[in-house]
Amino acid sequence: MTKTKQNTMIIKELRNKAILVTGGAGSIGSALVEKLLEYPVQSVRVFDIDEYALAKLNKKLKDPRLRIILGNILDQDRLIMAGDGIDIVFHLAAIKNIEISEFNPIETINTNVNGTVNVIKMLIEKKPKKFINISTDKAADASTLYGNTKQLGERLTSWAGSHTYPRTKSATVRFGNVIESRGNVFEIWREEKKSSKPLSITEPSMKRYFIHVDDVVEFIINSLLLAKKGEIFIPKMRNYSIKELADKISKSQKIIGLRQGEKLEEILLNSDEKKYATEKSNMWIVEPNKGKTVR
Repeated sequence: MTKTKQNTMIIKELRNKAILVTGGAGSIGSALVEKLLEYPVQSVRVFDIDEYALAKLNKKLKDPRLRIILGNILDQDRLIMAGDGIDIVFHLAAIKNIEISEFNPIETINTNVNGTVNVIKMLIEKKPKKFINISTDKAADASTLYGNTKQLGERLTSWAGSHTYPRTKSATVRFGNVIESRGNVFEIWREEKKSSKPLSITEPSMKRYFIHVDDVVEFIINSLLLAKKGEIFIPKMRNYSIKELADKISKSQKIIGLRQGEKLEEILLNSDEKKYATEKSNMWIVEPNKGKTVR
């Protein structure tokens, strides 16, 4: 499919649609919201717990189609209200910081798992046309609490996809680190360099997948055209050596060691998924329940 044809199909997909974005005031969510407003949508509802980030986004975009909703995905009534009359749902709300999630397991499980359950309950009641869940490469072969909760989110989405299709078509988008996201390693390094401190390196041999926010937002929106029964769409990304990236900023570095559950190298697909994934020019598609034994 040519890019022009794909863009024409996306315009048709989004025309006059009411869209809900949970976690829409975050770094990736706000970029997604801004991009969605470039299309002829009816409205974009941004559902987020961060009052300051919502106000900042509203001030920046100043678009009459933007709807600001202060709320928590653990508040089922508030979520049901936000989903009334919605055509498309993008679910980005999550606790994602590795250290915070490990030190706050109950809150992390509540938000990332029970919050996703609440979103799916809302889908069942409100019956939107499309649902896109956002996940992470840390779910592929999870070793952290965060990764495990996001893996459960993927499975919940696949379950929802098989039970609500064709009324609601669902899918997960799984990707690595977003270069422009808040709190990432580049932000930490910038602050350290600004303060004339050595850059913090967990391990010299560590590698991570990175993608630019504009690329991942485009991929998320394009996934609307492919979503059906809970597939996982994984964009192809470059794998970078953390030390090589740090060397480009400063040669002054300190080794701080791996955090709890952290791996030297993340993967995009686990060994089971690799057997059954369909490879395209720009992505892998993992079909739900492929390779899993049903008992």
